[in-house]
Amino acid sequence: MHYIMTNNQIEIIDALDFDPVKIFECGQCFRWNADGEGVYTGVFRGHAAKVFHDGDRICIRASEGTAPEELVDYFDLDRNYEEIRRSVAIDSHMRSASDFGKGIRILRQDPWEALCSFIVSQCNNIPRIKKIIESLCLMFGEPICFEGRTLHTFPSADTLAGLSSRELEPIRCGYRAEYIIGAARAVSCGALDLGALARSGYDEALRALKTLNGVGDKVANCVILFGLNMLGAFPIDVWMKKTLAKHYGDGFSPSVFGEYAGVAQQYMFFYARFGEK
Repeated sequence: MHYIMTNNQIEIIDALDFDPVKIFECGQCFRWNADGEGVYTGVFRGHAAKVFHDGDRICIRASEGTAPEELVDYFDLDRNYEEIRRSVAIDSHMRSASDFGKGIRILRQDPWEALCSFIVSQCNNIPRIKKIIESLCLMFGEPICFEGRTLHTFPSADTLAGLSSRELEPIRCGYRAEYIIGAARAVSCGALDLGALARSGYDEALRALKTLNGVGDKVANCVILFGLNMLGAFPIDVWMKKTLAKHYGDGFSPSVFGEYAGVAQQYMFFYARFGEK
């Protein structure tokens, strides 16, 4: 991956393993929205940004004051996804899935945002998840002016910890309101230290996250993969259950994909939803 950093912008020169549509539509994030073909605007870690094509290059332009190094980190630009694709293509199905999903990268999301977002995601569909999260940010986040628009940051755990379930009723998240507030209070008071979990091992992170009401294996693994950046985590939802049953049957273990099982999961998920006949 070759890129050029200038002020608050990055230009990606060889973008074979960077496809905005696949990155933002593979189910890993909910705050990026299409503004046109291959053009996305979103908010991450308190910054706004736009991803778009400029000829044969891809540009990422962020709000004023965003260090380009933060873009490199968030989009995981220094990781070699070509090598990862080769390493997880262990059979004909994975060769097809990894080829179809070429361009997906695992975003290094804010751990609290990932935790809250995937609590919202349970028993939900992506359009409704995005609507709930956008309402949450509009009501309780901080405004950011970016390219003539006002966007909003994801509200902090401290902000949400002081709310009641009734105060979350306008975002229409239903029973998840209690889970959101409970998680916010655990993070705010330090009972759940997401920074420490990111430095721990997978087993400890899974155990700690599952102490929260409303967090089971699937949500915990999503948080570990997308928020704590442990790329061996392997979330299993309805789509993944179907594709695993179809291609691997009983006895399957994500360990066959090694340390990048989570990237393999994203290729499988994206292929099952959009590519496989």
